[in-house]
Amino acid sequence: MSTGAAAASLRGSMQTSPRAATDLYWLPLGAGGHSVRVNGRIFEAIAAASQHRHRCDLYHAVLVVTLDGDRHTIELAPSPDADEGDRGVVATGAVGSHHLAGLRMFRYEVRRWRDGTISDLGEAVGGPRRLSRDPRVARRLLDLVPAVPLAVWGRDELEAGEMWNSNSVIAWLVASAGVPTKLISPPAGGRAPGWRAGLEVARRGASARSRSSADAASR
Repeated sequence: MSTGAAAASLRGSMQTSPRAATDLYWLPLGAGGHSVRVNGRIFEAIAAASQHRHRCDLYHAVLVVTLDGDRHTIELAPSPDADEGDRGVVATGAVGSHHLAGLRMFRYEVRRWRDGTISDLGEAVGGPRRLSRDPRVARRLLDLVPAVPLAVWGRDELEAGEMWNSNSVIAWLVASAGVPTKLISPPAGGRAPGWRAGLEVARRGASARSRSSADAASR
């Protein structure tokens, strides 16, 4: 093998290291929670009727990122108590309205939890979807978690075309980390409200960075 071929092989093995993996899981909305499941079905029934289409199963996405032997769970979840450090909380946002965020029941938290758990991960449909084995992608995604847009959950205050929620956060992270998203979709017969909003906000950010780079280069 030539020196160039050996170097290319080494680079390839580094980028697909088994010590690095980014996996996405699609969880049925309300898995492990009866009230969320019922409310989700009501929401989907109203949405389907207004859009003149069949009802779909609803899903929300979570991520599990492995890097350098450490496993990290990433999700947006309700804030149950003040022990945020024990759950890897890196940011919090409002549910419904900024004015209500002072009450814990109207607050969500973004978690980047080393060795963390997701209680209903076992209910994921189709198991893990491997998005990347590139350690650079894994590291970039982990670094991005504290920077997620903290828009009000359940509203479209960013004017991205649909409400901001857990799917929006995961979509923003995946797209912003450089993972191709065209082929990412929920299981057949399902949909993930909020996903397109995350992609749209990530696209805007990428466009803004490109313009800034172009402006800097022209100076």
